[in-house]
Amino acid sequence: MKNNYSTKDIDFSNEIINWYISSGREDLPWRKNISGYRVWISEIMLQQTQVKTAIPFYKKFIKKYPNLKSIAPATEDDILALWTGLGFYRRAKNIFKAKEIIKKEYSNRFPTKFDELILLPGIGQSTAGAIMSIAYGKSYPILDANVKRVISRYKNINLEKKDAMKNLWSLSKSLTPINNIFEYTQGIMDLGATTCNARSPNCKECPINQSCESAFEKFEIGNKNKKEKSKKKIYFTLAHSKKSFLLFKKNEKTFWESLWVPYDNQNLKKSNIFKEPSKSEIKNFNHTLSHMDLDITIEIFDYKRPFKIKTNLEHRWVSKSQIDNFGLPKPIKTIIENYG
Repeated sequence: MKNNYSTKDIDFSNEIINWYISSGREDLPWRKNISGYRVWISEIMLQQTQVKTAIPFYKKFIKKYPNLKSIAPATEDDILALWTGLGFYRRAKNIFKAKEIIKKEYSNRFPTKFDELILLPGIGQSTAGAIMSIAYGKSYPILDANVKRVISRYKNINLEKKDAMKNLWSLSKSLTPINNIFEYTQGIMDLGATTCNARSPNCKECPINQSCESAFEKFEIGNKNKKEKSKKKIYFTLAHSKKSFLLFKKNEKTFWESLWVPYDNQNLKKSNIFKEPSKSEIKNFNHTLSHMDLDITIEIFDYKRPFKIKTNLEHRWVSKSQIDNFGLPKPIKTIIENYG
């Protein structure tokens, strides 16, 4: 994959390799019992999610689905249920789609070639490169957020320029070594996460501070280009009967797609699908998504027993004891867990 190295490139990779061996995070759960499948799950979880947040979700996921054989019969709902609270649920949907392709087109064997991996849903160039490097020991460049930060600072690249990403990929390729690729790939990700971090890089402890073109500079992380989040009001009706709740599968291609939620009363229109409840109460709370702030109002209707409804929406009464088997948005799951 690689062409010729410069002496500086070799020094860069060697310093990171040696740093990882002495200072890398070897206690991360996805660095044990390594396989293509497990690296895949961890890399998908780590897309747009911090390590400390992903760890408990990864452990829970791998406990239930330790390999492709175990996840093969899983439904999309099964996978989404394990994702509740992690956010960016499209990642879970992509895991389902990808494992179905692997089951049908690769006889349920995890792909071992870059050109196969990159065709799977949710796997881009950097994720495919990470799987090839970490699981199979093949020399492929990566460019996740941490690596992007390390390389851009090392070469003093202005990330706001149009050709920045093209230059960073070119640099990542030139800096990626042939040998010790596992240690290098893990090392450069760790370096960006722990030492060359976004707000307060510890240049004094950085193994490449002697050759880094931005070493010991102050980095101001401003919000001047940050877009203001949109705000959305949502009005739900949640029917409750003893220990069960009436939930609807959200099929619109928006946030919370494919998750189970209460009935959505758009524009405060009362639906005639609900009978008169024995009692009701209203709960209001805010919930923040990455791109949107939600103002949620839930009117909870209590009934003595479940009832049938006429609607073309996918729905079902779900027992509170079975709620962990369904993919629900975290705030909705919390309401249900704390009610009744």
